[in-house]
Amino acid sequence: MHLLIPYIYIYPQISYFHYFFNIPIFPRSFFGIFSFFLAHQTMDAFSSYFDSQSRTSWSYESLKNFRQISPVVQNHLKQVYLTVCFALVASAAGAYLHILYNIGGLLTTLACVGCIVWMLSTPPYEEQKRVNLLMASALFEGASVGPLIDLAIEVDPRILISAFVGTAVAFACFSGAAIVAKRREYLYLGGLLSSGLSMLMWLHFASSLFGGSTAIFKFELYFGLLVFVGYMVVDTQEIIERAHLGDLDYVKHALTLFTDFVAVFVRILIIMLKNSVEKNEKKKKRRD
Repeated sequence: MHLLIPYIYIYPQISYFHYFFNIPIFPRSFFGIFSFFLAHQTMDAFSSYFDSQSRTSWSYESLKNFRQISPVVQNHLKQVYLTVCFALVASAAGAYLHILYNIGGLLTTLACVGCIVWMLSTPPYEEQKRVNLLMASALFEGASVGPLIDLAIEVDPRILISAFVGTAVAFACFSGAAIVAKRREYLYLGGLLSSGLSMLMWLHFASSLFGGSTAIFKFELYFGLLVFVGYMVVDTQEIIERAHLGDLDYVKHALTLFTDFVAVFVRILIIMLKNSVEKNEKKKKRRD
């Protein structure tokens, strides 16, 4: 289910512009809500279909399998993390293209959705095609996040660097903790995180329809950060368990971790931007 994450973390930046910079929400936000739910339904359907094969061998007993990571799984993890690194480079290129040509928006979001759906519907043996589609989706994802990155550069470029380094450190620490953990008990958090994710979706949908407040936005921001950091751990362990069961689809697994990384990065960046703006406002008031 949680491959729909990229369509959730895009929307806090719209709320961020509205609440903290008084930039009006443009009419296309209605289409953004529509595309969000369209993506939600589409990704649920595709995830259910493409996970059906692995679910036949996925049982409660597999959660209690405490075997050490085999060399095959280690090589699989290396492929996954290397692919994630290339996806992040493609995403950075997409953000840079937005800064140059102002291309980020609804079209890039829909293009990202289309590339992901196309990738999931492509047979695993067409490996190069699936990798190319993943890189394309990462490129469009970066362009969609581009407005937020552009804003961070205008406010203080150091914030952007700090947010990326902070996210990278968190990603390395939590993924590393999941890899070296002797027990796979973190997998049991999956249901709790899914509930939190559903609550975030409906909370943001209600705010979009009926209007939100700064308090709700802050709750969504920090609670969402907690949920997505949790997914870093759960997804890493789930990838390891699925690899032990023979699921070595590194492209799909890289997509999962990539969405976790960007979801956390966007929220950390928003938090740092918010704090920077509030700090500058306090300084101005003191001067006045």
